[in-house]
Amino acid sequence: MAKDHQEKGFDRDLEDLPPELRWRAWMLRIEAVLFASASPVPRVDLARVVGQGVSVDLLIEDLRAELAERPYEIARVADAWMFRTKARFGDVIRAAADVSDQLLDLSEFDVAVLAAIAYHQPIDRARLKDIFGKEVSRDLISRLRLRDLITTGPRSPRPGAPYTYVTTDGFLAAFDLQSLRDLPDQEQLQDAGMAG
Repeated sequence: MAKDHQEKGFDRDLEDLPPELRWRAWMLRIEAVLFASASPVPRVDLARVVGQGVSVDLLIEDLRAELAERPYEIARVADAWMFRTKARFGDVIRAAADVSDQLLDLSEFDVAVLAAIAYHQPIDRARLKDIFGKEVSRDLISRLRLRDLITTGPRSPRPGAPYTYVTTDGFLAAFDLQSLRDLPDQEQLQDAGMAG
C-alpha cells in the first residue's frame, strides 16, 4: 500500500500546528488510511503519515477510544490494523445488505483443514493426509487460497520439495485473532472433543 517516496508538499511533522491539533490531525490521517484500505495496514505504513518518532500505537489507542460508541472498530491483525464492523451488528447488516460474497461459508472439514494448517504450519498435503487419513483436495486448498486464508510457505524438505501452506493475515482477520498465539490451546480443544 505504501509508496517508497513521499509526495511533494506532504508535511509529516505538521510543525506549524499546536501540539494538540497536531495529534488530532495525525489521528485523522490514520483513520483516513484505514478507511481507504481494503486490507490491514502495517504499522510501518501508518508511521509514514505521522511525525517522526510519533507512536502509532498511542494514536490508534486514542482513535479506538473515540470510536468506542460507533458500530465499527479498529482491529489489530498481526502487526497491522483495519476497520471492521463490530460483530453485534452482523445480523443488521445481513438483513439490509447483500454480503453473501463476504461470508466464509466453510464446511466443518474446511475449518478442520484450516486449523491443521494454523497449528502445524508450514505443512504440506502429505502431512495433512497423515492428520486426516485422506487426501485434502487441491480444490479445497485453492478455495482457501482464493479467500486469502492460506498461502504457500517454504518448500518442504521432503523428496520432491512439495509446497507447504501457512495461514495469512486474512485468516487472522476472519477469525478475530491478533496473532497465531491467540489460537485456542490444542489440548483444551482435544479435551472438549473438538480436535482429534
